[in-house]
Amino acid sequence: MQSGSGYIGPFTTAITLTYRNVFTNIGNAYNPITGIFTAPLKGAYMFRVSAFGHAPTIASAAIVKNGQHVVAAFDHQAQNDLNSSNGVVLILEVGDVVYVRLWNGKRLFDNASNHNSFSGYLLFPLR
Repeated sequence: MQSGSGYIGPFTTAITLTYRNVFTNIGNAYNPITGIFTAPLKGAYMFRVSAFGHAPTIASAAIVKNGQHVVAAFDHQAQNDLNSSNGVVLILEVGDVVYVRLWNGKRLFDNASNHNSFSGYLLFPLR
């Protein structure tokens, strides 16, 4: 996550999350400065997101494609840790963008254990 350790949010407006601890980025389609994945070729891609936080503030992160909300990982309870994940297969054209959005009023927590993650990979190319 962008801060390395501690809370991200809550903010008054939604932000794009940046994941600076990049484990694999073959082809450099993910930009760790902007937090945006740009499809290098047309195909079916699998994306996953996980969200971790501490109550009582909601922990939520959403996968967004070309500015449109697709799916969200969401957890809310009165106390203790919050943890959720979600995933989706998307058909992308060359140049389509996918990123994770932290909605306003929501908060995540991360540390060296990398509780929050975003991953994506090409399942197969399409013509």
